[in-house]
Amino acid sequence: MKRTLVALLAGASLFPLAGPPAVAVAPSAARPAASAGYAPAARNAALDLVPGIPRSARRPAPGGRQLHIEYVPRSEAGSRAGRCIRSAGPFQRQAERYLRRRADGRQSAGDCRAIRRFQQRHRIAPATGYAGPVTGAVVRLLRARKDPNRAGHCPVRQERTACVDLDRQVMWVQQAGRVIFDPVPIRSGQPTMETRTGTYRIYLRRRYHISNLYHTPMPFAQFFDRGEAFHGVDDDIYEGLGSHGCINLTWSDARNLWYLLKKHDLVYVWGRKPSG
Repeated sequence: MKRTLVALLAGASLFPLAGPPAVAVAPSAARPAASAGYAPAARNAALDLVPGIPRSARRPAPGGRQLHIEYVPRSEAGSRAGRCIRSAGPFQRQAERYLRRRADGRQSAGDCRAIRRFQQRHRIAPATGYAGPVTGAVVRLLRARKDPNRAGHCPVRQERTACVDLDRQVMWVQQAGRVIFDPVPIRSGQPTMETRTGTYRIYLRRRYHISNLYHTPMPFAQFFDRGEAFHGVDDDIYEGLGSHGCINLTWSDARNLWYLLKKHDLVYVWGRKPSG
């Protein structure tokens, strides 16, 4: 199945009438380099590993639920469907800890079954039990939802505050110490084009925005720093090395955020996107 809209719905734009001087930015949906040691399973084969999903759901309309394609070791990319990968992934311990298994970082038959069930439940394909980058990202998101500001990185204010945690690649909104928009996954700037950290305010909102530099759609765009914006994307939020500075969200999350935030709301960004 061909991927469509790869590298689309990304970036930021110049806009001379509102906010501080803008620097146009746009994300890239490029996959990790082959030298990184990971290879995506063939897309059609990966999708066929997940039972009970109609073909129409494999290319969802905007706002629909997508499959998240996991990366597996190149040496095991040809593993037969339905079989566990014996290798321990880079996020093995995190997955074991979340699933309340012995966190020894070593793959066992029981670990594999538990991780596979987790992957199937969260639409991660192929569900081979390999705790790769996508599985790790979903584990981070679910852990963040329990108490996103436990470490106190995001300032507690009486006003609405969009909290952007680059370390965990999640964002949420809180007000007076209460979470009013649960943590959702994001895709921030790729290496050398990182999302800038700091305290900002939303200065421009455009529901149907087109980047004047990249000529790509940026649905539900909310600009907060010199062209960097929250906006929706139509590809998998877990794919690619990152954006060129914008905070990418799924189409549905960007839409929901649009109806919550207003112009002049506070945005606080901290941390650094993890490598790999």
